[in-house]
Amino acid sequence: MLCRFTEWPFARSPSPGRLSLRMREHAVAALAAGAVLLLLALLGGCDARGPGAEGAADVAAPASAKTVAATAQPDTQRAGAATDAPQIVQIVRVAAVDGGGQTRAQVYESVRKMTALGQQLFFDPSLSGSGKLACATCHTPSRAFTPANALSVQLGGSDMHQQGMRAVPTLKYLQSVPAFQEHYHESDDEGDESVDAGPTGGLTWDGRVDRGADQARIPILSPLEMGSSPQKVAAAVKAAPYANQFRGAFGEHIFDNADATFNAVLKALETFEQTPQVFYPYTSKYDAYLAGKTQLTPAELRGLQLFNDEKKGNCASCHVSQRARDGAPPQFSDFGLIAVGVPRNRALAVNRDPHFYDLGACGPERTDLKGRAEFCGLFRTPTLRNVALKKSFFHNGVYHSLEQVLRFYAERDTNPAKFYPVVNGKVQKFDDLPQRYWPNLNTEPPFDRKPGDAPVFNAAEIRDVIAFLNTLTDGWQPAAQ
Repeated sequence: MLCRFTEWPFARSPSPGRLSLRMREHAVAALAAGAVLLLLALLGGCDARGPGAEGAADVAAPASAKTVAATAQPDTQRAGAATDAPQIVQIVRVAAVDGGGQTRAQVYESVRKMTALGQQLFFDPSLSGSGKLACATCHTPSRAFTPANALSVQLGGSDMHQQGMRAVPTLKYLQSVPAFQEHYHESDDEGDESVDAGPTGGLTWDGRVDRGADQARIPILSPLEMGSSPQKVAAAVKAAPYANQFRGAFGEHIFDNADATFNAVLKALETFEQTPQVFYPYTSKYDAYLAGKTQLTPAELRGLQLFNDEKKGNCASCHVSQRARDGAPPQFSDFGLIAVGVPRNRALAVNRDPHFYDLGACGPERTDLKGRAEFCGLFRTPTLRNVALKKSFFHNGVYHSLEQVLRFYAERDTNPAKFYPVVNGKVQKFDDLPQRYWPNLNTEPPFDRKPGDAPVFNAAEIRDVIAFLNTLTDGWQPAAQ
C-alpha cells in the first residue's frame, strides 16, 4: 500500500501502466549491451510448454522442483493476461541474427537447457557454504517465492544461525522492473515523458542491481545467507548429478575455470526465474475480472474502490491497479523508491546497535549513492501480486499480517503511539530513520493526517481492502468463487 514520495523536488504521481513499454525498451537496451540471455528467457514465454526439468533435488523447505513444474500453465490459460509475444518474438529474431545466426529452434533449445539447469540449481542446497540452504529454502514456490515461515528475516550463514538484515522479497513479477534510474521518465505512448517520477527500478529493496544474474549473486555470496563462494559453487556443480547437463549447456570446458562456472550458474538461475508460467502467470481472480471472466464480490469491489480512492487508501498511486494503455496487465507497483517511515524492528540483530540504520538506497548495502541524503530511507515499492501469501512485510519484516500493515497506513499519523516507542510521554516517531532524513518521508494520502484526525480506514474498510488483496493471488479457478 505504498504511496509515492512527494517531498522529492521532481516527484509526481506516476501514470498507470507505464512499465510494459518500458520493459520492451530495456529489452532492446539489453540487446545493445550484448545481454542476449535475458531475451532468450523472454522467448520462453512464446513456447506453451513448461520448463521441462524433472528430478531436481528437494530441500528442507516445503518446496520442490516438482511443485514448480506443477504450477506451470501454458500462456493460453492465463486469466485475461495480455501478451507482448509478437514484439518479443521479433526482438529475439533480431538477437538470433545479430548474435551469431542461431535458428529459432536453437534458441528454444538453449532456453530449455538453461531453464532446466536453473530449476535444479534453484533447489540445490549444495551451492551454499553450509550445504543446507538453497534458493528455494527462502523463496518457496507455494508462497509466491517468499519464505514459508513468518520470521522477519531468514537465517543462514555457515552455521545456519546468522540472521539476515532484510526481509526476503518475492521473485515473481520482476520481468517488468526497469533498470534503476535516479530520474524516471514516462514513455511517449503511455504517459507524459516530461514528468520526472524520481528514483525508480532495480531488482532489490534498494534497487542496486538490474539483472537477475546480479541479484542471484547477492544471497549466494552473502555471509548472512548462503555464505558461499564462486569456488565452492563451481565444485558443487561439478560434483552434482546434473554436471553433464551443465557441460551440454555451457560447453565441455565450463568447469576449467571456477569464475566461468559461477557466472554460468547465475545465468541459468536468471533464465529459470523468467519462466512465464511460473514467475509471471497472471492467473489471479483480479486478472480474470479485468478480462470479464468473473465478478468480484461486494466486499472485494468495496476494497478495490478504497484501494483506488485518492482521498482514502490512495494505494493505486504506487501499486497500479489498471491495465496499461497497451492492454498489459497491471503490475501493482510503479517500482519507485520511497520512504514511509516504518517502525524499527528491534528483533533484528543489526538493530541491537542503536547507531545502526538501514537507510535503503543510500546504504549500507548499496554504496554508489552513499552520502546522497535525498536517497536515505528510500526502498523500492514491491508488487502486491500474491501479497496475501506473504508472512512478513516491509524491508525489515516488522509486520506479519495485512491487517497490521493496513492499520499502520491508516493510523501512522493519526495515532503514532500505536507504532512507535513512547519515552517520557513523547512518541518517538520514525524511530528507524534519523531526523535529518525526515524531509524524504511520504506525505501523500493516507499520510496527510494529523494526530486526532479520523484514520483513513476503519475496521470494516480494512477488511474490505484485504478481501480485494486476496484477489491478487495466482492460481484462481472459477470453481473457487
